[in-house]
Amino acid sequence: MLNTETPSAQHAGLDQYPTPTLVDAFIDDQLNAVRAVQAASAQIAAAVDAAVLRIAAGGRLIYAGAGTSGRLGVLDSVELYPTFSWPRERAIGLIAGGRLAMFESIEGAEDSREQGAADMVANAVGTKDVVLLIAASGATPYALGALQAARAAGALTIGLANNREAPIALQAEIGVTLDTGPEVISGSTRLKAGTAQKIALNAFSSALMVRLNKVYGNLMVDVKASNAKLLKRALTMTMQASGAEEAAARAALEACDYQVKVAIVILCRKLDTVQAQLLLATVDGSVRAALAASPTQPSW
Repeated sequence: MLNTETPSAQHAGLDQYPTPTLVDAFIDDQLNAVRAVQAASAQIAAAVDAAVLRIAAGGRLIYAGAGTSGRLGVLDSVELYPTFSWPRERAIGLIAGGRLAMFESIEGAEDSREQGAADMVANAVGTKDVVLLIAASGATPYALGALQAARAAGALTIGLANNREAPIALQAEIGVTLDTGPEVISGSTRLKAGTAQKIALNAFSSALMVRLNKVYGNLMVDVKASNAKLLKRALTMTMQASGAEEAAARAALEACDYQVKVAIVILCRKLDTVQAQLLLATVDGSVRAALAASPTQPSW
């Protein structure tokens, strides 16, 4: 029996717990999700380093899974656009059962290897792409079918599973094992197995974006300022990174359509918008490299 399916020896009388103890049991068990991801940190780092080369060459991130795993992949893919201005067409979330499965449980869809493979073909997966296969059991047919097709197409494949020696991790080019063990409710991998997947995906995609110069210091300087909250955040980050007063930072942002990276370079290098954009283009979008090219930085 898979570890994720094994009944928890600690909680055989779960239904008899008083409510405070019941809630604590669920919360405390989540700590094991963190420990599982910590144990897999080297594997995640290897996945990031391997992915950078293909993504920098124009590849896409493609997530594939079923049920909770599929939904977590879609979530990670969707959030890259507002956080890092990552193009939507270069972050694709695929879930067994299609878009409807995001909102309704379509459990039988995970049993089709053929659909997993077909979804890879339909999205024209190629050698520059990075495909993340996510499955708590590590043996979900949909994910395995997607894995086989992605490997055949020459894509980099990264398999995330919550059981040791899982096919999805063994057969992928890079396997990430998140060994979370039995769940408080036997087999309910929407619990800590899902939490571990969420942490691992966040760590992978965020680290990848840092390597792609989407972050300066620890500021998300490629944020897509698309609402009032993010417009305010863009202003705050520009002021922090440049040392400029609010009026100067706002003027720079307005001049470049609220591109934080560009505004920082405008202010620190005393350039116009076009010059700042060109400079950033020559250094692969790295704010740090663009500022290092300046002999001195102005002080406000």
